[in-house]
Amino acid sequence: METSYGKIVAQSLWMMWENIFDVVTRFRSESIWRFGVCKLVIRRHYGKRIRCYDGQQIESGDWIGELHLDNQQVIELSRTVGPDRAGIMTARMLRRDMKQISYTMQTSPELAKVKALTGITLLHRGIIHGLGFEQHPIKSRWAKGFMKVYLRFLLRILHPEGKQRMKQAGEKLEPRMLIISQEGLFERFPEKDKDKNLRVIYT
Repeated sequence: METSYGKIVAQSLWMMWENIFDVVTRFRSESIWRFGVCKLVIRRHYGKRIRCYDGQQIESGDWIGELHLDNQQVIELSRTVGPDRAGIMTARMLRRDMKQISYTMQTSPELAKVKALTGITLLHRGIIHGLGFEQHPIKSRWAKGFMKVYLRFLLRILHPEGKQRMKQAGEKLEPRMLIISQEGLFERFPEKDKDKNLRVIYT
């Protein structure tokens, strides 16, 4: 499926906004690490205590790693190989990146303090498969409403079939917080389980 000119323009404008947001993110985080198709933003958790299903607790002030997909890479991959194959390839790259994140957290003093990885997504069913993430509801009505509008708009802009996806399953697409504790991550991806060829960038 070819990407329309209008969508290409919209995607380009969105990526300009993401570049600006990346600059802002640097001021609210301690550091940003890049693992393949993932960006890991290291910051403190501020808010209510998060209780993980494995018994671990994330308190206000604890260090967490926010996971973000590199949308520029996802867009380029989708244009090159098509949306279906791009989805499969992205899932494989995400699993590879999780292995490297786990390895780096177990060997790097800078990341050893991170108690959990978190993320917010609409496509949680495909994202968490086989990666060990827990699903938690977003309790704040304001935050849930904002993320719902934001992520649905992002899906329409970035996904080649985003408009059709919204029509078919729009009401079912609810934002969820994904989380995996440090202990859960290490158990799922032990230190020996890494990709030696993956380049890690620290900023």
